[in-house]
Amino acid sequence: MVQGVCPISSAPSDVYPFIRTSFINKSIHSSLTTCCATLVVNLPGLNLTWPGSPAEDFMYQFKGTCYFTNGTQRVRLMARQIYNKEEILSFDSDVGVFVAVTKLRQSSAKSCNAQKDLLAEYQAHVDTLCRHNYYQTAFFTVQLRVEPMVTISPARTEPLNHHNLLICSVTNFYPQQVKVRWFWNKEEETSGVVSTPLIQNGDWTYKILVMLEVTPQPGDVYTCHLEHPSLQSPITVEWWALSESAQNKMLSGIGSFVPGLIFLGLGLVVHFWNKKGKSPVEEML
Repeated sequence: MVQGVCPISSAPSDVYPFIRTSFINKSIHSSLTTCCATLVVNLPGLNLTWPGSPAEDFMYQFKGTCYFTNGTQRVRLMARQIYNKEEILSFDSDVGVFVAVTKLRQSSAKSCNAQKDLLAEYQAHVDTLCRHNYYQTAFFTVQLRVEPMVTISPARTEPLNHHNLLICSVTNFYPQQVKVRWFWNKEEETSGVVSTPLIQNGDWTYKILVMLEVTPQPGDVYTCHLEHPSLQSPITVEWWALSESAQNKMLSGIGSFVPGLIFLGLGLVVHFWNKKGKSPVEEML
């Protein structure tokens, strides 16, 4: 059992958003203090005492977490001391004192709170640690914005009037706050909507799939509506339920349009080279 313990008073100022130090020591009490000084540099205020010999195997952890509201308008520091995976003491900057997690640690909290310099130093970490590191990292963390890409696709190739699933894929966005809604003929759909959890891509960006059960009729229009902090206005993507004849007409139109573009491009090339006085073939020769 560890008694009379005060949490480490000076946490490294270059760690954001949290600091965690842990070690396992199979040695005697005097070696423990040396080990702490080695693992965590310039961290005074550590006072570990045992009523008897310490356990052969033990782990001490210090964890500091900074919480921010509206940028740095409101900042809260939580510093926790953990022994063998059990939290024993904590400091909350909103309270301004150390608090024992269990009754057995009340004497430890009283000892820490008697050290006014230690309390003042911990309270100062709200500015020297939390706010300082916020300004150092906010540009590529808090202020980072990546606009999402949105597509709609059916889960299966089914004719109209058959049950299907429309998938709205929202990919490569940051931060993770996102709101996706489905509309059917301009009316919001809330039933039959299923969403995956947010999926991390490994490069800070996220993706999510939001699905809607449908039985599309000819002329139906389904809309995926997306709101995200990176967007000045929402993104809307539509999926039209087209009959087979309408699809054939569309494909026929596309089939006629593409060759027209090709011939138009060739005509422009020939016209350009004629103005230079040589044909494309002569230029190649």
